[in-house]
Amino acid sequence: MIAKIGTGADTRGVLKYLYDTVRAKDHVDPHLVASFDGFAPDPGRDETATLTQLATVLDLRVKQAGEDAPDQHVWHCSVRAAPEDRILTDDEWAVIARRVLNATGIAPAGDPDACRWAAVRHADDHIHIVATKVRGDLRQPRNWNDYPRADKELAAIEKEYGLRQVVRGDRTAAKRPTRAEQEKARRTGHAVTPRERLRTTVRTSVAAATDTEEFFTILRGAGVLVDIQRFPSGDIRGYKVALDGDTNKDGEPVWFSGSALAPDLSYPKISERLAHAGPAATDAPSGRRRAAWQQLTDAATRIPDILDHADHDAAQAHIAVIAETLDALPLIAPTDYKPQLAQASAAFERASRSRIHARHQQAESTRRAIKAIVREPAPKDGALLVFLLDALLLAVIAAQHWHRTRHHDQQAEAARQTAEHLRAAYQAATAQPLTVIHERGLRLAVSVAQQQAVIVRQALPDLAGQIVAEPGWPALAATLADAQTAGLDPTPLLAQAARHRELDTATSISDVLTWRLHRLIGMAGEGPTRPDSASTVRPGSSTAVLGDSRRPGSRRSGR
Repeated sequence: MIAKIGTGADTRGVLKYLYDTVRAKDHVDPHLVASFDGFAPDPGRDETATLTQLATVLDLRVKQAGEDAPDQHVWHCSVRAAPEDRILTDDEWAVIARRVLNATGIAPAGDPDACRWAAVRHADDHIHIVATKVRGDLRQPRNWNDYPRADKELAAIEKEYGLRQVVRGDRTAAKRPTRAEQEKARRTGHAVTPRERLRTTVRTSVAAATDTEEFFTILRGAGVLVDIQRFPSGDIRGYKVALDGDTNKDGEPVWFSGSALAPDLSYPKISERLAHAGPAATDAPSGRRRAAWQQLTDAATRIPDILDHADHDAAQAHIAVIAETLDALPLIAPTDYKPQLAQASAAFERASRSRIHARHQQAESTRRAIKAIVREPAPKDGALLVFLLDALLLAVIAAQHWHRTRHHDQQAEAARQTAEHLRAAYQAATAQPLTVIHERGLRLAVSVAQQQAVIVRQALPDLAGQIVAEPGWPALAATLADAQTAGLDPTPLLAQAARHRELDTATSISDVLTWRLHRLIGMAGEGPTRPDSASTVRPGSSTAVLGDSRRPGSRRSGR
């Protein structure tokens, strides 16, 4: 069950909407299921009762309080069941209404001075509770924090009534677009609202920027209007953004503050993250910077272990890094994979925040690598993209487990959805190269293939039967043969590849192990290998971030 709570200043106006059956076609048989005293007039079932009469009864204490009554004296709460739930009776809805009113403090059970209220049902799956916020003693109710208290009560009701148990959040989710914003988007022919478009653009800009100055430059380069607010000292206090062309009735831009887009997009939060960003890291032994793609893949590979062993603040920082990586990938990935990666980024946005404060300095080097991959020429070897997607998929699955064990229900569900999108992108990226490797495996001598099967049975005895029976087995056999040709022992290498991936989540174990082995073989040779030079997919151009805006001295990406 889901509650939605609002306030207003016109009791009769709310009741008029609830009882309307002309403009609101889904309002069928509106009627009271309960009221504060059980005797409130019901314009839906009593022909002699009117909306004015019901509003007058509910507003009695408001009128008695006079100027002491709150301006927004109407408390309006809708409670909706899930589509798959059974149809509840009026008596059951009456009990639910009273429990919600008790939990929120609007009408505590047994309190003779509780606020006046009425519960209206005009559809099978939900009710509306209307109350006036003046008690019988003419004081205002103590209904602070009413939404989470109502939500907690509804969670208990779901269990008791055998209803669908809704995935609940911790109030760290981004604000949803209003109904007016959604209708405006539809009128203008857009699938998403300006708020959502701006949220995506701002998140991607943060992932790409190395400091706040560049963050604002990137935003402007993406066609976003930016208004920076400053303290008298000149220091930045905050910022607002608007889409060019998105105006209100007066023709003025519709501005959104960063915090109105998402809790982690306020200026203080962005400034904190970018304070721990900078030039790409260098290798300590040689002083030569490692390839950013390889560095980022290595960092993503370590995230599951970090989530298992690090404290909460450090773990949350690395989950934020997963989100930044996913935000950056659609900028530089091949066109064919952009939709799945954009969907993965959008889904993980919810998984990237919780009540736990991220200690961002714990992930500085990884964040630098993210910013480097959008500035350097895209690698000609598409295997690097596949390696990164494989590591990210494992990291997202680990994040899902991390959130689930801490009862972060919405975040865990968002991570699960992200994994589905990443699998789709991973499968698309590996399809062509795997076909070529597979054909090479089919040409292996029978004796060589048999030798590789023996290696699989030694390294992975529990999975060997499934692996050699999969369509992807010839490609894995060819890869194991490549390892031997490179002078490596394939048995421990294969065991290591299996440890790096939760194989029970893989559609094809042999395909996953093939790519994992190619990466390990490349690491042994001090550089990622190319599974087949004629078949590798080329990542898309890592062109200018969100446009052609860059700070002086930054490198433009090649194609």
